[in-house]
This record gives sequence, C-alpha cells and structure tokens, in this order.
Amino acid sequence: MKKLTLFLAVSFLSTGLFAQILKPVKWSYAAKRISKTEAVLLLKATIDNGWHIYSTRQKEGGPVKTEFTFTPSKDYALIGIVAEPKPVTKFENAFKMNVLYFEKSAVFQQKIKLNKDQTNIKGKIEFMVCNDKQCLPPDDFEFNIPVK
Repeated sequence: MKKLTLFLAVSFLSTGLFAQILKPVKWSYAAKRISKTEAVLLLKATIDNGWHIYSTRQKEGGPVKTEFTFTPSKDYALIGIVAEPKPVTKFENAFKMNVLYFEKSAVFQQKIKLNKDQTNIKGKIEFMVCNDKQCLPPDDFEFNIPVK
C-alpha cells in the first residue's frame, strides 16, 4: 500500500513539472510627455526567440492581430491610431495568406491629448503568439500607465 501511495504522489508531482504554462511575450510600458498637453504611450513587447506576435494591421482571415483597447476617460483623448514598427511580411501556409508579424521585440506608440495634468491610462492588449510549430490561444495583457 505504501508503494502505491508513493507511486501516485510521484506521478502527480512529475506531471506538474511537465505542465508548464508558456508565456513567450512579456509586456512593459511607459509614458513620455512631449508637451504640456500631449504625451506618447510606449507599450513594448519582448518576445522569446523563435516566437512572434502579429501586427495591428493584420488582415482578417488569418491570425489574431494585436489590438489595443484604451479605457475611455475624460482625462485624455487618443490622437490617431497606434503606431508600430515595420513588421516582417511572410506567406504562411497555415493561414494561406501573407502575415505581418514582429520577432524579438516591438514598441507600439499611442499619442494622447491630456485634459488633466496627471492621469492614469488604463487598457488592454489582445495578442496571439506563434512559432514555427504552434500558435497559442489569444491572450490579454492589462496595463495602467501613469502620466505625470
């Protein structure tokens, strides 16, 4: 009976060691004031080797594009759309189309008009990450960026 209990305990523990949650993208953020009434929000994706995320400009019918949602507030207004670096363009057989993606890192920028001297910009990023073997389900990252 002791051997069976020991075997079951070791089996459960070893299963937990192999069931790692993949998180190949780390997000960081900051705000940079460019005038008394304007700032730029900087949202950086640091992507593990071999993985990539998709452009905010990715066409429908393919992978999930990276999408930024900013919580509405009277403290600020968005100016234009999210700016991004030039993505890699490549035909992917899995999607039967050209895809636009970023490897290693990408810094996204959103310009804002400030209606208040100090505020916090809250929101969420939805993104999908893939490598040459698999795609992970779309993931969300919530942010809260202080603008001083």
